[in-house]
Amino acid sequence: MLSSGMAMDRRVARPTRRWAYALAAAAALAAVGLLAQHWPRGVPVARADVEIAAAKTGPFRDVIVGRASVQPLQSVLLDATEDGRVERVLVKDGASVAAGQLLVVLASGQRAQELMARSSEAAQQLANLATFRAGLAQAQAAQRRELTQAEFELERARRLHERNAGLAAQGFLSPSALEESADKLALARRLLAQLQADGREELRTREQSVQAMQRAVTDLDRRLTAMRAASDGLAVRAPVAGRVTGLALQVGESVRSGTRIARLDSLGRFKLALGLDEFHLGRVREGLPATLAHAGREHALHVARIDPQVKDGRFSVELVFDAEPPSLQVGQGLDLRLTLGQPQPALLLPDAGFYADTGGAWAFVLDADGRHATRRPLQLGRRADGVVEVLGGLRPGERAVVSSYRAFTGATTLRID
Repeated sequence: MLSSGMAMDRRVARPTRRWAYALAAAAALAAVGLLAQHWPRGVPVARADVEIAAAKTGPFRDVIVGRASVQPLQSVLLDATEDGRVERVLVKDGASVAAGQLLVVLASGQRAQELMARSSEAAQQLANLATFRAGLAQAQAAQRRELTQAEFELERARRLHERNAGLAAQGFLSPSALEESADKLALARRLLAQLQADGREELRTREQSVQAMQRAVTDLDRRLTAMRAASDGLAVRAPVAGRVTGLALQVGESVRSGTRIARLDSLGRFKLALGLDEFHLGRVREGLPATLAHAGREHALHVARIDPQVKDGRFSVELVFDAEPPSLQVGQGLDLRLTLGQPQPALLLPDAGFYADTGGAWAFVLDADGRHATRRPLQLGRRADGVVEVLGGLRPGERAVVSSYRAFTGATTLRID
């Protein structure tokens, strides 16, 4: 028998899951549509805040326009070679001087005392050398007199012995007397030989003493000459003609050896120093031509030296004039054009701030309506004369944002209002 509660139960119909999925999808589509209507497309950028340029086909003039500074063609540095005190300053900074002209005079009490002591020593050694030479001359004279006397005695003994030999042969002289004269002749010969040997030894000894003294005097003279040259170094002279730069010594000022005294710049001869972006380091070589427009005339120059050291992304080159340079001032800034190659047709963009921010790897390219710009990879080539060569990524006529990207480097799309 069934209970009364079971008789009252009914089956309730539930909505199918298909309708639930449909409702959820409809809600999502509505949300996406609403979001698409109200979500901004790209980072908003005011058109006045960006520079837009179109890629154009034209001749790529491989010319760098840069501002160079005027420098003297040659400079000579003047450093103090001795410690001293400034006694006189004879020229002013910026003055033009001739070669050999006296510029600054230094004084050194210690150097003066050393020079006096060495001069006195040299004088004493010279006096000693003179004494030695006089003694040698006197010894030579005495030897000559003694040799003359010994030769005379030998000659007299020889003549006497010859006479005695004749008398003994005639029977007028005894054999003992002849033997005595022979002994005297032999003695005279031995005395002469001994005197000659002793004289040679004495003269050799005296000559060696004179030579040793001469070497000592020569060495002393050499040291004295060096000291005088060092003392002359206290008088600073211009080694070449030029303009004095950086001379700031005051009378009474102490100067140490090696202290920079001044610099001499060549007169009327100049070179130009030009700083270039490291991008051009592999393309610049010595001998490349350049032109300078100055005072209504064009002057030809060429690259004379390249300093490959890169500092803050730049390196420097030196250019010299092919002919007589114009009248310039050291430190003056001048615009010149450095030619790297012949003009060639190419697709070009202005070389503006975007290159520094992206390295030329990409740019924001505008769409057809000009209201949106999308990040696009590029292949850029040479840069010169304010333009950059486009090798890929742009077609002629397409426009790109070429100003700096620092404010939106991380964006992928720009909305230009």
